[in-house]
Amino acid sequence: MINGKRIAVVMPAYNAERTLEKTVRELPDVVDIRILVDDSSTDKTAALAESLGVQTFIHDANYGYGRNQQTCYREALASGADIVVMVHADYQYTPSLVLAMASMVASGVYDVVLASRILGGGALKGGMPRYKYIANRLLTAFQNIFLGVKLSEYHTGFRAFSAELLQTLPLLENSDDFVFDNQMIAQSVMFGFRIGEISCPTKYFEEASSINFRRSVKYGIGVLATTASFVAHKMGIVKLPLFDGTGRKVTMKYYSELTHKS
Repeated sequence: MINGKRIAVVMPAYNAERTLEKTVRELPDVVDIRILVDDSSTDKTAALAESLGVQTFIHDANYGYGRNQQTCYREALASGADIVVMVHADYQYTPSLVLAMASMVASGVYDVVLASRILGGGALKGGMPRYKYIANRLLTAFQNIFLGVKLSEYHTGFRAFSAELLQTLPLLENSDDFVFDNQMIAQSVMFGFRIGEISCPTKYFEEASSINFRRSVKYGIGVLATTASFVAHKMGIVKLPLFDGTGRKVTMKYYSELTHKS
């Protein structure tokens, strides 16, 4: 708890058995709620999470990274969280930064905090493939121009959110795939939420999850489409549920039959 606010860490996971324990062990003591959503892993991710004292929810099929996050945020809000930090269970990001990120939100200065791999210049040193680094920089520059903000990167998977933001954004309108992350940032800008960043080292290694070149290209196309949709909605050319307050939110009842608590 920080400043009287309950802190939840949510971990979307798929076949994270080899890295999960290291991730959980490094979570700071200020975390009040620990939640893992297993997207129908084929290994023992869920059983290990339970043994580590983590609230565990299991999808009955592999629905995708975006759908996993929707369940993460729904369950965190249902548990009474005031601040929710998403930490990947693959240990690519250091969990020790949870305290700093949650504190930035708890201070009331920011509504969302992104852990940037670009600030500090450690992305390539941490093993980020050069083609991903170049694509990251190009896509980030493109989005900064059209979204009207100045972020160092849009593509980190380590983020902290206020409960108000998660209750407001129409997250059920987002993709079930990896572009969900990018859509969340675009939505945050559209709805006027304050975005902060913190420098974060990253580690690329065999056990860490990473999308391949083909899926990276698909993600890049999704980022361009998200940006175009943002501009079209803001200019009033089209009205999109993705960026409209009437869009479906994670606090609404939805696909509850797809998950069960273990």
